[in-house]
Amino acid sequence: MKYFKGCILISSFIVLMGCSDQPDPENTVEDYMEAWENEDFGEMYELLSEESKEQISQEDFEERYTAIYDGIEMNNLSITYESSEEEQDYDKEDTPSYNYEVGMETLAGQLDFSHTAELVYEEGEDESSWAMEWDPSMIFAGMEEGDTVSAESIAAERGEILDVNGEPLAENGSMQQVGLVPERVEGEEDEVKEKLAEILNTSVEYIDSQLDQAWVQSSSFVPVGSVANNDEEKIADIKELSGTQFQETDARVYPAGEAAAHIIGYVDDITGEQLEEKSEEGYTAHDQIGQTGLESVLEDQLRGKAGGKVTIVNENDEEKEVLAEREPTNGKDVELTIDREVQEAIYGEMDGESGSSAALDPKTGEVKALVSSPAYDPNEFILGISGERRNELQEQEGAPLRNKFSSTYSPGSTFKPITAAIGLETGDIDPDSEMTIEGKSYTKDGWGNYSVSRVEGANVDNSVNLRDALVRSDNIYFARSIMEIGGETFLEESKKFGFAEDLPFSYPISASQIINEEEFDSEPLLADTGYGQGQVQMSPLHLAVSYTPFITGGDLIKPTLTSEEEPEQVWKESIISEETASIITEDLQEVVNDSEGSAYEPRLEGLTLAGKTGTAELKQSLEDENAQENGWFIAWDTEAEDLVISMMVEDVENGSGDVVPLVKNVFEELK
Repeated sequence: MKYFKGCILISSFIVLMGCSDQPDPENTVEDYMEAWENEDFGEMYELLSEESKEQISQEDFEERYTAIYDGIEMNNLSITYESSEEEQDYDKEDTPSYNYEVGMETLAGQLDFSHTAELVYEEGEDESSWAMEWDPSMIFAGMEEGDTVSAESIAAERGEILDVNGEPLAENGSMQQVGLVPERVEGEEDEVKEKLAEILNTSVEYIDSQLDQAWVQSSSFVPVGSVANNDEEKIADIKELSGTQFQETDARVYPAGEAAAHIIGYVDDITGEQLEEKSEEGYTAHDQIGQTGLESVLEDQLRGKAGGKVTIVNENDEEKEVLAEREPTNGKDVELTIDREVQEAIYGEMDGESGSSAALDPKTGEVKALVSSPAYDPNEFILGISGERRNELQEQEGAPLRNKFSSTYSPGSTFKPITAAIGLETGDIDPDSEMTIEGKSYTKDGWGNYSVSRVEGANVDNSVNLRDALVRSDNIYFARSIMEIGGETFLEESKKFGFAEDLPFSYPISASQIINEEEFDSEPLLADTGYGQGQVQMSPLHLAVSYTPFITGGDLIKPTLTSEEEPEQVWKESIISEETASIITEDLQEVVNDSEGSAYEPRLEGLTLAGKTGTAELKQSLEDENAQENGWFIAWDTEAEDLVISMMVEDVENGSGDVVPLVKNVFEELK
């Protein structure tokens, strides 16, 4: 017992020598580095020496680290130190040191540095401890008192989207930012704001909110909107208003405007939800991101990677040391198979009618156009669209903000060539055999009040072969033919045309279907399917793709959208014979050329088209006699064989007759 007391008395004079319960400096180092790695700056401060605390307050210490790390967009902080290999005993006068390594990701790339931490022994009333000696060099080696850290982000240029001929569809251009200078508007405020709001598709309330910002002085240029560089009419109207001023600014520009709005899309400021989702990908609250269309689908390729520079700057604002630097990596330009001329021709012909269209080269699979009508001008979103204008677009008739070409619809009689092809391949349709059809409607025992009706153009003959049925678009012929084929066989054979799977395409398109369930639950449903009604759903693009075997002699071609994709890829090989392809092609030529053909009018000289019309009734029930009708027409030039166009127009008055002229006019314009 005396020896133990003696040890305690002796140890009060010989500090840290020979007793295991004395403080260890490495414990302080470990706690400090752990707190640092956890960005617990308050805990770090607690471990500083009293002399260090006299140099900087806890509030300033925490704010300095926080401001620097936020400014350089620090991530993945990692700190390691060299631990002593053997236990060491220190006198209280000693200043033990530890080498440490710091690594972090910043807006300028990886930043690494090495430094040394020194400790001092401090005696306290209750307990003594080792404390960290601190100065600004512990933030970054090389920093001294009075130095600051400068962080500069260098934006990457977004890749451009080009059409197949190198024409821009989304490019990095400029626009005219419109502003007001308050002192120049005095006395005319109300009139100027009302007229300017009308020109810019914004509101007086929005303009007032811009003018009421705290920083605004009477001589300030206050941005209130933007106009396209080439919008001479708007620019001229704005210049007539007192106090207005223009400043050119960089902007994303969409030269095709409405015509390519849904396929190209637009960029806009990143939302809070998107920022949270993409926080690990280097996005910041100041970034823009593709919101719709290919701007969104191709975001990773188009975006590029921002560069940056992190430097130590002395008190004279002179660059003292570069800590990290990275050049920006510009986004990649993407060349599409889309042909702007075809895209604009189709959109122009649709003339604001609600519907959609797809066009592709049937031999290469290169998609030449994907159109949704009516549309919006994506430049409006770049120029600064008001909430009122956005609401107006959302509520506008025809749903201009909705992408229609990516959806599926009942294809109506444009589906009949698929039924014909399957029937020819299974042997259930003989092209020369005559089917006797009595009257305008067809029903069977067990169908109740339900029957299949012929259109007037088909109700001209009681003896019908395949050619007649396609030319006159005879519903009864195809209803009876699919019943001969059988539901199970038809579903299996339809898979060869790409049903029951996703379209292999680089832009998301809804999958087409034959029926909702796995098998037909009634004979009337099977009958309706034969002529493209019932539960059949197809996108305009899949419909165009499904016609490629008639042109290739049997191969179903894979659609492509970018020049990087290999053309002439076969999605499904030899799904029909060359004989079947020839029979159907010849019959579809007669649909256009025969006076009885549903696509005969209007006659345009010099066009050698084959095609098929369709009118799809959107009945809510079997008794619905006033259902909306969608009109279809799909056609290709049988001489050039380089373009298939499928088009659907919603709520038509004259069925497919409203659509045939539109498609023919496109071919006429492009020839």
